[in-house]
Amino acid sequence: MPLYDARGKQNRALLIGVSSYQDPRLPDLDAVFANPDELGRVLCAPATDLFLPQEVTPLRPKTPEELTAALRTAAHEARGLLLVYFSGHGRVRRDGGDLHLLVETSRVAQDKPRVASYEAVSWVKDVLPRLERSRADRVVVVLECCFAGNADDSFRTDDKPVSLLMAAQPNRRIFSGTEPGGGTTFTRAVLDILEHGIEGKECVTFEDLAGELRRRLADHTTPQGGAWVPRASKRNTVDDVVVSFATREARPRTPFVVRARRWWRSRPRRRLQLLSAAAALALVATALVVTDRLRPPGDCPPAQELRLLTAPEAEPTLRAAALAYEMSDLNTAPVPGEDDVPDGCRRTQITVYSAAKDQVAQGFAAADRWRGEAEGEDEAPEGGAGGEAVEPLYRPGPQPDLWVPESTVDHLQVRQGMAAHAPVTLHRVGPVAYTPLVVGVPETRGLSDVEQAGSSWHEILDDAADRKLRLLRPSPVLSGVGLMHTIGLYLADDGTPVALDGGAPRTGVAERAENRLRAPGSQYAGSAELLCSLRPGAASAGAVSRATAAPLVTEKSLTDANLGHAVGNCPALATVPEKEDRYEAYYPSGVPGLDHPLIRVAWKGAADAARRRAASDRFADWLRRPDGGQKVITRAGYRGVNAKGAAAPAPTDSPLRDSRAGVLPDIGVEPYTAGRQRVSQVLAAYDSAHRPGQLLFLLDTSTSMADGGRISVAADAVGRALEVLGPKDTYGLWTYPRAGTAARDRERPVERVRAGSTDPAAGREVLDRLQRDDGGLVDQGAWMQEALTAALDRLRDGPAERTKAVVLVLDEDDGAGKRSAAAREALSDALAAHPRIPVVVLAAGKGGCDAAPVRHVVEGSGGNCVAGGPGAADTLAGLVASFGTGGQEAGR
Repeated sequence: MPLYDARGKQNRALLIGVSSYQDPRLPDLDAVFANPDELGRVLCAPATDLFLPQEVTPLRPKTPEELTAALRTAAHEARGLLLVYFSGHGRVRRDGGDLHLLVETSRVAQDKPRVASYEAVSWVKDVLPRLERSRADRVVVVLECCFAGNADDSFRTDDKPVSLLMAAQPNRRIFSGTEPGGGTTFTRAVLDILEHGIEGKECVTFEDLAGELRRRLADHTTPQGGAWVPRASKRNTVDDVVVSFATREARPRTPFVVRARRWWRSRPRRRLQLLSAAAALALVATALVVTDRLRPPGDCPPAQELRLLTAPEAEPTLRAAALAYEMSDLNTAPVPGEDDVPDGCRRTQITVYSAAKDQVAQGFAAADRWRGEAEGEDEAPEGGAGGEAVEPLYRPGPQPDLWVPESTVDHLQVRQGMAAHAPVTLHRVGPVAYTPLVVGVPETRGLSDVEQAGSSWHEILDDAADRKLRLLRPSPVLSGVGLMHTIGLYLADDGTPVALDGGAPRTGVAERAENRLRAPGSQYAGSAELLCSLRPGAASAGAVSRATAAPLVTEKSLTDANLGHAVGNCPALATVPEKEDRYEAYYPSGVPGLDHPLIRVAWKGAADAARRRAASDRFADWLRRPDGGQKVITRAGYRGVNAKGAAAPAPTDSPLRDSRAGVLPDIGVEPYTAGRQRVSQVLAAYDSAHRPGQLLFLLDTSTSMADGGRISVAADAVGRALEVLGPKDTYGLWTYPRAGTAARDRERPVERVRAGSTDPAAGREVLDRLQRDDGGLVDQGAWMQEALTAALDRLRDGPAERTKAVVLVLDEDDGAGKRSAAAREALSDALAAHPRIPVVVLAAGKGGCDAAPVRHVVEGSGGNCVAGGPGAADTLAGLVASFGTGGQEAGR
């Protein structure tokens, strides 16, 4: 897994400890008093090797204003790693929402002892917005308080990569603050891990810290008598952050630049003496010029920002490569003709972000409306032709300077969809990595009559059918992996490599392949999310049993899954999965692999175009060097690129060489040679092989959906799902409960968009209204079972020739324990009735996909479940895409 190393950057640590309280109902926490000082000592220790003393701020706030002001300052000053630690009392509402961190002057309401009524710091309203505005590369938050685990329910950041460590699972109090001796139990464990490292680890990462804490506290219990289990969560990142370089192994030497900068920044008096001497002695002045790179980062001018857009699965690796480039000699040494940046300062800062394939295509197709103009570009006009305001394009993110799609196919599709007058040109530099496409077969159910390499898709499909394996594919609409797998299935089914001009797929090939793949609601937004859903202990995969699932993914993502690395939104595992939970990779003959081409994006009108192109070319050159970016890329599990631009053999330190990876690292990568016409023919065949979809969205609009921004998450996910529907698909949008006092009102959904509609704009208008000041939310319990029964009955009455599904979005079923046995039986009958209608659930509540009512619906209907959180919108869109014909048209 890529690691973020903050050494040599401007880091900040805000260590908050509240041990005494004025409210007599809040007992003092004497042991907490020592926590900030002890943690500060360890963070500044040479073994930890991350923070200087002046970068660490212990704080014992009396008022909320004192805490938020310190948080604002730390967030503003940090450029590398921002660490925020809180130890003290925490309180939530009785429904478990709205975590508050209590300071000395906090008061607790008389009638609701678990609610901080005033003089407290809100996790949602006070802390998260300040973290989001931070200029730090990475943020790590540690919460040691009662109900710390409840912070995850409302853990939302738009762009900032944040890692959250919670002292316990949701709805748990903890024994902290009354321990004998200095420091609390939880923090003492944190201190020991950070100061002394972990056996067998060269450093301590965020994931390592969370896993080791769970191990050390396994024998402890909470006041409720249950297990004490620290929890970890991440947003906008799947890579890991180093939080200490302490190790019990042979310690690698700290890089010279890091040591020199740390020495220089930690001795202000010595620095002043040297500077004074430099003014008097030319020799000393010359020496100082030579060591000019030792100046603190704060004296460096702002680095030029380049923005790199890529696919979600490649984002962690390319982010790690970008960080390595920023600290490299190539980016910190003088450049002839560009002497405006002093030696030792970063010339270029690279922001790496990702978007699904269809969103990227939409961005380039509407390049004149794409938000986030390149630096130096002339101000865009406020109106379009005819003087009307032009609606900006937001979803793909800012305009990129560089783009690394998953394959040349994605590049060809984008170019085909761009307007002739587009204010942007794309320049293909060449591939930066390769990875073959594979079929993952459970090791316990290996194919008997098929070789791992060299067999045709035709043979693999037949043997998989005999073994009763269900083949699962990422969505061709959202994923370049899914699209390339579809090209291989249709054009290389007999094992012959895909030709440049071989015409459309042979009659019946697409239909045959889709019949073998057809598991409605089983497509995901990418390889990583698909493999994440198949992990032991993950949310139910619905109609597809994990033991019989054969995912169509990439060699790289299958390696990550087999070795327990982070995949999608699933964090890294503490150990490598057991053999029965791993896959063997089968390589269909003739199927082209992914070539990850680097595309330089030039925007017309940019005043700094020449400088921006030079910076892009330098990074592109470094990314393809064996001693530069290729080291980062191959260590992540990709195949490298040789001097001729072809795939290079996997090096000895590649995870592909691990015997447990289940792959064949010496198998060659088939190049892609077909043109745009054949891609269009494949997508047309994909559309023809699928029946039109009929979907009914059923959305919980009770007031509890306002908690933690759930209604915004839900509306965004449903809106994203509407985008992937094809022109032949229809949908309806219902909400529940209905406002009213009669019992029957809560059982009758409200039809906001009539079933059978084909206009996504009508649905988006309803979703916009719901997000506007929580407009339209009903202050009444939402009884899910009755509303879902009505939705299933309505769909079953529709045209039989359509593929049908209900998309249910809720936080919880408010009718649990209050309804009649007849109502429960009615839902069970509706789920089991023929024809069976799958229900895809977006579970935004605390119980997520593990909640009993959700499991009952998913298992009873053969549907699927998506837990609310980062990536939920794209994951839901991938599942929805498999119910209709959203292929060729939706990808434009």
